[in-house]
Formats: sequence, structure tokens, C-alpha cells
Amino acid sequence: MPEIDALFESINVRNLLTGHDLNDPTTPLSAPDLRLLINRLESHSLRIKSKVQSYLVAHHSEFSELFSTCQDAVSRTRLISDDVSDVLQLISDRSIDVEIRKVVDEITEKTKEVKLKRESLDLVSAIVGICEALQETKEALKGGRFRFAAERIRELKVVLRIGEEEEGEPVAYVMLRKEWSDCFDEIQDVLAKFMETAVRFELDSRKLRINYQLSIGETSGIALSTVLEAMEVIGMLDYGLAKAADSIFKHVITPAVTHPSTFIAVEDSSETSGEITEAILKLEKSSDHKTEDVNGDAIYSGILKVVKFICSSLCFGNVTWIHSFGRLTWPRISELIISKFLSKVVPEDASKLADFQKVIERTSQFEAALNELNFVSPDAERRLSTYAENVEVHFASRKKIEILAKARNLLLRCNFMIPQELAMGNARSDGEESLDVNSSKHIVRLLFSSEMCVVSDAASQLMHLVHKTLEDVCVSSARVASEFYHAARDSILLYEAVVPVKLEKQLNGINQAAVLLHNDCLYLFEEILGFAFEYRANFPSSVKEYAVFADVAPRFKLMAEEVLQRQVQLVISSLREAVDSADGFQDTHQPKQFESAKFSIEQVVFSLEKVHMIWEPVLRPKTYKQSMCLVLESVFRRITRDILLLDDMAADETFQLQRLIHLMLENLSSLLGSLKSADDTSRPLDDLIPSLRKTRKLAELLDMPLKSITSAWESGELFSCNFTRTEVQDFIKAIFTDSPLRKECLWRIDDISQ
Repeated sequence: MPEIDALFESINVRNLLTGHDLNDPTTPLSAPDLRLLINRLESHSLRIKSKVQSYLVAHHSEFSELFSTCQDAVSRTRLISDDVSDVLQLISDRSIDVEIRKVVDEITEKTKEVKLKRESLDLVSAIVGICEALQETKEALKGGRFRFAAERIRELKVVLRIGEEEEGEPVAYVMLRKEWSDCFDEIQDVLAKFMETAVRFELDSRKLRINYQLSIGETSGIALSTVLEAMEVIGMLDYGLAKAADSIFKHVITPAVTHPSTFIAVEDSSETSGEITEAILKLEKSSDHKTEDVNGDAIYSGILKVVKFICSSLCFGNVTWIHSFGRLTWPRISELIISKFLSKVVPEDASKLADFQKVIERTSQFEAALNELNFVSPDAERRLSTYAENVEVHFASRKKIEILAKARNLLLRCNFMIPQELAMGNARSDGEESLDVNSSKHIVRLLFSSEMCVVSDAASQLMHLVHKTLEDVCVSSARVASEFYHAARDSILLYEAVVPVKLEKQLNGINQAAVLLHNDCLYLFEEILGFAFEYRANFPSSVKEYAVFADVAPRFKLMAEEVLQRQVQLVISSLREAVDSADGFQDTHQPKQFESAKFSIEQVVFSLEKVHMIWEPVLRPKTYKQSMCLVLESVFRRITRDILLLDDMAADETFQLQRLIHLMLENLSSLLGSLKSADDTSRPLDDLIPSLRKTRKLAELLDMPLKSITSAWESGELFSCNFTRTEVQDFIKAIFTDSPLRKECLWRIDDISQ
């Protein structure tokens, strides 16, 4: 009714009072305004009534139809209400809903029972069917119907869901699976036994026989193809062919690789009633077995002939069977060819690498032929071709092994001794010029210090080998250079690993091998440091990125110092034991004690002379002098300390002690003389061996008067000889008896501050 809506919307009180603001609270409506408003509202009301009446009259039929529809709806609603009331009355009077519920529950229960019985019946039927199928399989196996038995085994595997077991399954299924497993094992064993009888190798006649008609016990006339088909069906092809493949590889393929020119394979067959019942491959001796197989033609042709025989006579051209046999044998065949042929024909000289191209081509053709025969799958790794094409790497690897083997052998063979004539002729008395670098391979010149040094034959040869290897690094390709670099580095490290272990016993004693090891390490240290200056600039750029020797050199420097220090400590320990036998040089005025002390001094002198004979020909002059001075300092300090610790010395005793000191110094005169001329330094021995001056002065003090001793202290002479105030005072108390003069001298010594 849009007209009516528009009429009501046209009523606006604000329009009825023109000129008056209704929003203003300060100006209320007056009585005339209100009367005017009422009149106008009555006028509008009359117009609205007239309009509504006109609208109803115009739409009388529509309104009549609407009211009629509403009346019908009300009538139907009343009828439905009456019907519902009747149903409710009926239910409440007879309780039919309870009866209906009971009937429904009973129907549901019966339906479940029927369904359960039907499922049980289906299960029993399935179990019975499986049992019958298993029984048929066993009977077929006994009757030689292997293909049928194999197919049944495969079908039952799916039915029993082998490998997909779940918890809570019927016990019958568990028992059936076990029955299936037993049946599978049985057919697998039977087929494997037939394969064993099918493929046999006779060692005496060197024949490989493949029988096509097989028999075991009461089962006879079984075709080999039937056995292979059955094995394929149940998925045991690899298992069944494993023994045959192993036998063929061992007795047929291996001789074809290891003795390719000695035996050749000849095919033959045996027929019965016009049918071929047996295929034979015989290995016969070759007449031209002396011909050397350089390119591998004999090996590859021999193996191809064997493979073709297997593909046609054993696998009957079946691709699946050929693939299975190839999987079982190809990894071993390729490894055998690599170890027995390819690795041995790798050139020993880089100039012969080009000649190896023929081997690469023949190897590639061999693998292609195997691919055509389906013996090797097309996507399989080309092991032989890859190995042959990487000949440069194999060449370098082989050379590396040879270099390391040579280094190890020369280290193990060396006895770490210098020739006797070198030891006798290498006198230090004539100075360093007496050493001629060309006089012996044991004499080398140190790279940085330019000193001459005696080294072992092992160190000399090892460095010659390393230098030659590094020269090869400079002129080789990046891949070969890398292997040569590692070979040179590993050869050096071999010395560190092998020699100390080899000389373990010698290092625990005083001998020439230990000082030779010291010299070797010093020589290797300087040579290794020089590698960077001598060769690095000529290394291939890729090798320069990681080539380094600086980390190895300090280890040899440290080893040299440790070995020398250990030798010095062993000598000092030995001399201490000799001095200990003198029992502190007590009571030397008694003959027995004097002889014991004298023997101790002689032992010291003998040990020092022995060390002198071992060290002087080998050690560098400066090192020899420093080490010997350390040893002598230790001996003199110990002897003077023991004598000064004596608390009571008779006159005869001081005389004997003086004799012992003079005896020792006299016997060591040649040794001390060799130290003076050992090097060009002008520093006196008394500065290098402080206790030597003290020992000599002690010999003088033993027969000096008391006043002279006191004057020597007051003048500072004794202090300059490293005597302490306490030592001088105790020495005076031990020699001289108590007297006013001794007290005065002791007081004077105590009063003087040095």
C-alpha cells in the first residue's frame, strides 16, 4: 500500500505551524496556534480516512480472498489438533509404544545374530578354502607341478596378507600364516635343490654342465625352465640362482679374468631323442697362452662368451632371469676385472697415459655389449668405464702408494749408524772445514744455518724422495699434483710415526742412534721450511690453495729438542750413579775408601769419554759443546758439593781428595781441550762450566793455610769461583781444629760482605 504509506509520511507538525520554531523552548505555543494545529490535524485525518476507504473499496476482492485463506488455515489446524488428541488418547490407554520398542529391540538382536553367523560362516568358508588351497599346493609340489604350486603360494600370500599382520586377528589366521610359511620354505628348498642339480661344474674335466631335465627322488622329468618360472612367481629368483652364480663365477669367470690367455671357453651340447638335454661349456687350454693381454681383448671376449652362454643356455633369453643373474655376479665380476686387470695396466709413467686409451675404448665396448645382452641394466653404474676413464687419478694414486711404500721401506731398513770411517775421520779438532759435503751421503748442509750436519741414511734418502716428488708436483696436472703433494707430506709424517717407535729401545739409552735422530729432525725441520720458498710458486693454482708444510716443521724441531734433552738427562743420571758409589768421598784417607772413590772418579771419566766419542762425530760443534758443558757442569757441581759437605777432614784425607780432583782433571784434559776447539767462540770454558773453576780452586784450598784461605775470601777470589760464605766457613771448620786463629778467621769471613 504505497499510497497510504505516502499519506502518513506527509503528516509533519512542523509544516502545519509555519513561522514558529518548535525547537525553541523559550517560545511556547499560544492558544491560537494550538487551535490552528487541531483544525489542521482534523482536516488531515478526514482526508486519510477517505483515502483508506477508497483503497479498501478498490481492492475488495483481494481482501476477501485473503480473509478466506486465513479461515481455511484455521479450520485445518483445528482438524489436525483433534487427530493428535485422538492418537495421544489411544496411546495413553493401550501403552503401544512399549510393545513397539520391544519388537524393535528383538528385531535388532536377531539381525545381529544373523549377521554374526553369516560372518562366521564366511570366515569358516574362507579358512576351509585356504586349507584346501594349501593342501593342493603341497600335492602339486609333490607331483612336480611347480608352476601351479608357485602361483597358489603367491595368491595365498595376498589372501593371508603376509607381512601386514595386525593385533587381535583370529588365531586361525596366525596358524594359517605359519602353514603358508612352512609351505613356502618347502617349495623354496625343493626349487633350490633342483637348481643345484641343474648347474654343476666338474673340476677334473673343467666343464660347466646345465641339465634341462631334472630329477630328485621320485620327482623326475622336470624342465629347468619350469623351475625358473616357479622361482620367478614366488619371488625367489635371486635366492635360487645364488649358488649357481657363485659356482660359475668361481670356476668359470675367475679363470677367464686371471688367466685369459691360458683357457678358452668352448660350447657343446648333449641330445637325447633329438632333444637337447644338456648344455656344456668347457674350458680348454689355449695354444698361444704366452701372448700378453695388454688391452684386455682376451679377458673381455672370454667373459662375453661365458655371459652369452649363460643368457641362452641357463636363462633361455628371459630378460628377468638374465637381470637376476647379472645382479648376482656383475658387482663381483667388475671388482675382479678392476683388481686383476685394470689396476695392473695403469701406466707407471705419465708419458704412457695416452696408450691407455685403447683399454678405455675396449672397456666401454665390453660394458655396451653386456647392456645389449641385458646382463647389466642400462641405468646401472658404469664401474669399469668410470675406473678406466679416471686413469689419471689411478696413476697418481698408484704412484702415491709406491712413494709411501718406498719411504716406509727405507725408514725400516735404516740402522741409524754412521760408517766407522766417517766417525773416525770427522774429528772436530780441525774445525768445521774438515767436513766435506761430498765425502759421504751422511753429511748435509743445513738450509738456513749453513752448518754441516751428519744425518742418517734414512733422512737423506727420504728428503731426496720428497724433493723429487715435489718436483713432479710442479710439472703435473692438478689431480695428479694433488696426490703427489699428499704423498710428499705423508712421507715426511711417516718419519715421525715410524722412526721413534723403531728406535724406542735406543732412545732409552746413550747411543749414536739417538743423536742421529736429533740431527735428522733438525735437518728435516729446515728442509720442510724451505719447501714453500723452493716449490710453492710452481705448484698448480688449485694445489696452492691448500698446500702447506709450515704446520709439520715445528713438530720436528720440538722432537729434536726433546731427543737431545733426553740424552743429556740420561748421561747426567748415569754420572750421578757413578758419583754415588764414592759414598760422599768420606774417609778417603783409608785405603779401601780411597780406592772406592778413585774407582768412582774413573767411572765418571770413562762415561764422559764414551759420551765424547758418541756425540762429537755426530752433533754439530755448537750443539756438542753446549750439551757437553751441561753434563760437565752437573758432574763438577755434584763432586764439589759432596766434598764441601764433609764435616771433618784429616790432613791425609785432604791430600787424597786433592789427588782425586787432580786425577779427574788430568784424565779429562783431552775432553776439555776438544771443547775449546769445538767451535769458533772465544768464550772460556770456565764461563761455560762455572763449577770447573770451583773444582780447581777446591783442589788448591785443600792444602792452603788458614790465613791464605781467609785472604782469598776477603779478596773476592773465592766468591768469583762461586764459593758461598757458608761453604767457606764449613770447609774451614772441617779441616782446621778449633783455635783462636780459626775463630778470628771465621769472624773475618763473616764480617766481609761480598
